[in-house]
Amino acid sequence: MPETESYYVRFTEDMKKEYTILTPNMLTLHFRLMIQVLRNHGYRMELLETDGPEIVETGLKYVHNDTCYPAILVIGQFISALQSGRYDPHKVALIYFQTGGGCRASNYINLLRKALKKAGLEFVPVISMSLSALEDHPGFKLSAGVFMELLHAVLYGDLLMSLHNQCKPYELNPGQTDALADDLTRRLAERIRTDHRYFSHNEAIYKELMDAFGALPRKKDKKLLVGIVGEIYIKYSPLGNNHLEQLLVDEGAEVVTPGLFDFLTFGIYVKLVDTRLYGINRSRYPVLSIAYRVLLNRQRQLIEAVRADGRFRAPTPFTRILELSHEVIDEGVKMGEGWLLPAEMLELNDSGVHNVICAQPFGCLPNHIVGKGMMKPIKEKHPEINLVAIDYDPGATRVNQENRIRLMLSNASRES
Repeated sequence: MPETESYYVRFTEDMKKEYTILTPNMLTLHFRLMIQVLRNHGYRMELLETDGPEIVETGLKYVHNDTCYPAILVIGQFISALQSGRYDPHKVALIYFQTGGGCRASNYINLLRKALKKAGLEFVPVISMSLSALEDHPGFKLSAGVFMELLHAVLYGDLLMSLHNQCKPYELNPGQTDALADDLTRRLAERIRTDHRYFSHNEAIYKELMDAFGALPRKKDKKLLVGIVGEIYIKYSPLGNNHLEQLLVDEGAEVVTPGLFDFLTFGIYVKLVDTRLYGINRSRYPVLSIAYRVLLNRQRQLIEAVRADGRFRAPTPFTRILELSHEVIDEGVKMGEGWLLPAEMLELNDSGVHNVICAQPFGCLPNHIVGKGMMKPIKEKHPEINLVAIDYDPGATRVNQENRIRLMLSNASRES
């Protein structure tokens, strides 16, 4: 039996009644909404929003420094919370989101359990949440209906993030965009809690969000558009990328970040590709095909609503992103972010965002191949695109990262 099995603690049905499940942060707006969905179904959830160098220091204390940076951060955030005195460690569980693919991230849950044992906390249950059903936890079972609610929460989160990014660089009253995004997220979460028919009102909600952001007083000048792609955690998490979005705004740029919904759709699509290429998952193919069509339909509704409103830039359909990927990479490439990462670079360039930062953990092999490794063929086909890869790691200096970003922005400004 593997060593980790000796301290694999299942989350039981009895635990569901009184345990608080701590959730690591990646996308604050999205995760606040998703947590409320899970609260509606009886789970006591809390989002960890801690930040600062002590998170890295705690992670390095319990995890080898060669471990992928997102694991160091998430494990550090978990153990820091458990050691803070804010929680009864005997009434707390941890949840870890996994893709179940070939990336090292699929092994992080065992690293977390080893770290908990080292910290004397091996009795704390760790829940693996993934579409691949990597583990069995009797007290944490999500129906297809709950997954659909979570997907709708992701759509709302994507729209909130996009509207926020399109307004913040132009705000006349500093801080007003952040405050509005926080307020709308809180109000959305409250409505999700009180109205169980909430997810049938998508178009009305989209309009309310666009009206709220559209009413913000904004400048009319044009900013330099800068896209962010990369490994999913480092791309989105301010803790992971040293508050990259804020840095870009402070430097006079408008940030364009692809939504989380595309990554979830990618996760379903590559399973369909596996069946076509290798003959696996044949029994699940019909269900996966239906799920894929449902995701495309939900995304189409959002895109049509934004286009009809006309005030904001709409997301690109997943099918268009897939089409663009065929220029440089095969759709059978799925490790890490797979073909989606270079496809997002191409999509940003196609939509007029010619300056793109690829944020990735140092030593992340899949993302160095499909990220940094794909930059040369992309530039050969599209010489107008300005690509730069930024590595994030406990040993990487923030000053060096920021200087490379400022140099990219300086070059982009001269060329525009």
